[in-house]
Amino acid sequence: MLRTYREVVALTGPLLPVISFLGRLPTAMCQFGSLLLVAETSGSLVAAGLVGGALAGGQTVGGPLLGRAADRRGQRGVVLAAALAGGVAVTALVLAALGDAGTALLVLLGALAGATVPQIGPLARSRSVALARGSGADDRVTGAVLSFEGTLDEVSFVLGPALVGIAAALAHPAAALLTAAALLAVCGTAFALHPTAARTGGTAAPAPSGAKPRLSGAVHGLRVAMVLQGAMFGASQAGITALTDRLGRPEQAALVYAAMGVMSAAAGLAMAALPQSLGLTTRWRASTAALIVLSAPLLFVDSLGALYAVVTVLGVAYAPQLITVFALTERSVPAARLAECMAFLTSGVVAGQAAAVMLSGTLAQSGGPAAAFAVAVAAAALCALLSWTVRTGTPATTERAEPVESSAR
Repeated sequence: MLRTYREVVALTGPLLPVISFLGRLPTAMCQFGSLLLVAETSGSLVAAGLVGGALAGGQTVGGPLLGRAADRRGQRGVVLAAALAGGVAVTALVLAALGDAGTALLVLLGALAGATVPQIGPLARSRSVALARGSGADDRVTGAVLSFEGTLDEVSFVLGPALVGIAAALAHPAAALLTAAALLAVCGTAFALHPTAARTGGTAAPAPSGAKPRLSGAVHGLRVAMVLQGAMFGASQAGITALTDRLGRPEQAALVYAAMGVMSAAAGLAMAALPQSLGLTTRWRASTAALIVLSAPLLFVDSLGALYAVVTVLGVAYAPQLITVFALTERSVPAARLAECMAFLTSGVVAGQAAAVMLSGTLAQSGGPAAAFAVAVAAAALCALLSWTVRTGTPATTERAEPVESSAR
């Protein structure tokens, strides 16, 4: 496994993973940071929720558009423009909130900040996959690339909110968002200007009559699976927050969620050790079955110790499901739409999480933490159903010679 990861780092060089990791942090920081900032400056949780929702909505819509532009024009110019625009938009949101601007303006700026997130995570994933395929690497190395990128995502989504909480406690939520703006501008620019950017995207010939290469039905099923994965994240977050608050230990919520993220990241790294003979479809079905089995005990936890134990173990199933869906998508889409489809998956997680937080939070107020956790279990069951009904049809041991649509049938 270590040898495989050395091959992965050799593809990109040691600097790119560092830049891309720091560039991902704003995605995890901005939504939580905007909630805290607007809640503190306006005193209205409703306004804070609207701004946070607008930011998530902007990212959901803007992510695939940025990915498509990167596929057509190359990553360098698209990421550079988005990074600078995103840094300006987040800074404007902070200044408007500190200046007691109206809710309508804050919502507009939140949507703009979300839409200009430069999508470092999905673009780093598509860039690394393209580098692996271009160098003639086998499916073992390509799978390790996806495991490595998935782990960076997991760690960023754990560390990002934690950094926001620390900054809010020591100074002000505005400090966290200004840090995010700086990371967007600096690390986004560095990611855009890295030499590997010139070797990915912008080279595919346009389809006849300007039409985009067609996507199979399997790709859309995989997108739904990522929305459900996001719903599990959001429902788990709402349930954890509700239970720790009921137990009189609200400060433990972030730590419990972090424990799940750390375990998930470790499981993601370990994916590179799985044998080639274990196909992607089998991995997907196994990981979704594990999601059901490991999330069901959440319905019955009533103590902090039990919550830590159940949530930490549940993390074992999260990253394998996420990484496998990315791998199946990589096999199922034309190379000319790879960045777009990777961005669509990430945006699906954001949208599912935002929707589930609102739904589960409402349910938790009336039905307690178990009601929120029930949403997570239901999402896991739907993921499992998709894993048995979506026909990807590409064995994990078959190297894709060229990105054709038939690989997803």
